[in-house]
Parts: sequence; C-alpha cells; structure tokens
Amino acid sequence: MITTVEGMLERWRSHEGKDIEVVHEFMVLTSEMISRTAFGGNYLEGKNTIDMIQKMGSICSQNEFKVRIPGLSTDETQKISLQDLIDECKTFYFSGYESTTSLLCWATLLLATHLDWQDKARNEVIDLFGQQSPSPDNISKLKIMSMIINESLTLYAPVYSIIRETKKEVRIGKAKLPANMQFYIPIHALHYDPQLWGEDTHLFKPERFAEGVAKATNNNIASFLAFSLGPRSCVGYNFATTEVKVALSMILQRYRITLSPAYAHASVQLLTIRPAHGLQIILHPI
Repeated sequence: MITTVEGMLERWRSHEGKDIEVVHEFMVLTSEMISRTAFGGNYLEGKNTIDMIQKMGSICSQNEFKVRIPGLSTDETQKISLQDLIDECKTFYFSGYESTTSLLCWATLLLATHLDWQDKARNEVIDLFGQQSPSPDNISKLKIMSMIINESLTLYAPVYSIIRETKKEVRIGKAKLPANMQFYIPIHALHYDPQLWGEDTHLFKPERFAEGVAKATNNNIASFLAFSLGPRSCVGYNFATTEVKVALSMILQRYRITLSPAYAHASVQLLTIRPAHGLQIILHPI
C-alpha cells in the first residue's frame, strides 16, 4: 500500500499549487493496491478488466429498479465451477477498489472543506509517524483519523443500499415479511435519521465517534451500516479502512489540501456514491 501511494504522490509533484482531479487518481491508486496485494499484479495488467467491470456496473445501475420477469433458478449444484471462481475474483477485484475510491474521495472532500479537522489529523499523523511512512504497529493508533473515516462513512456511505432475502416469514416491527422476499435496506435513510443520530446528523462532526460507534449511535449500532453488519458484513472492511488511513496519512504529511473553485458539489449513484462532477483539489506543499 505504501509503495502504491508513493507512486501516486510522485505523479502529484507536477501538480503542486494547481488544480488536480483526484477521482481518477484514487481509482488508479485503489486498483493498484488490490492488484498488488490480492493478485500479485498491477493496475495496467488489470485495466481492461476494470474498464469492463465499470461498464457492466453502469448497465446494472441503470436497470436495477426495472421490473423483472420472474423465473426459476437453474443453479442446482453446490459445486464451485471454474467460472464461479473467476466471477468471485471479479467481484473481489471490483469490491477491492470501487468502495475504497468512493470513501477516499468523500473523506478528502470533507478534509478540504474542514481545515480544522485536517490540521488535527495531520498533527496526529506527524506525532505518530513523523515524516516516515505509516507502520503496521502505529496505523491502528490513528484515533482522529478513524473518527474522520467513520464520519465520512456516515455522511457518504459508498454503498447506498443492502439487499437481503427472507428465508422464512419474519416480523420487523409492525411489518410482516413473507418468505423468499428480497428487500432493500436504504443505508443513507438510516445514517440521516435524527432519531438515531441526533438533530446534527447531517453535519460533519467526527467527534461523535470519539468514544466509538455504539456511543455515536446512542447504542443503536445497527444504524451504522456503511460496510453492513453481523455475519454478512463486508469482508474487506479492515482492508479498505487501512488503505484510506495509509493514503490520507501520506498525503497529509506532504500537503495541505483545499477545495478548488472548479468543484461543483453533487453526487451520482452508480454502484457506489461518487462525486458527480469529479473532485478538484489544490495541493499546497508543506
């Protein structure tokens, strides 16, 4: 991860003091990270796969809520075929960069627009690492950075909904759900619910996570669903947050980041939530 971030920061040297569009930069970064750590390759080797997955994701997003004709499942075997294995690798690869890119973008935006918290995060990084690269022993000690990441996940959760299926009839509150029914859990509806988070839920306040998720959610821990929860929670949660901590730490060691006047705030819903018009920032060397 450190080697990959160093490569990105080297490219950024020619953009110091100028606008730089970072959505693509972060996509290349996270793609390179998952390529190196999980598949022993690099971004260029997987670029064709990434391009095709992104096109497929766009098609899926456009058709997600269209009415489907019911059909019978033909998958009667429990044996994992070679194609199943390839499909799992594609999912693993895609999930390894898509959601992390979204999180990095929104966390960077929030740091660029809340310079007081950017300074707090930088001071913490310098106290722990100095000008050295993050270490495995100290990355877990980034308390302020963790608060900022959790707050970013609350305000701009990369995944906008979770799909579940009932195996038998269940009751949720006053609702009765029949067996074999698919339903959507809208993550942002929960994250912006003032009854769960308080009236300031729409504001950027990382301090709400100072004593952990349970305290932040008034002991309604199930209302924090950025990476799902329980036995079906995202297996890449720790991997993704470690990536973001490493990347942001190394960026803050070198730059003070501010938002470019060219930035237009809007989000777009594809497979994840992204800045609709990109994310333009200005890099100020420290």
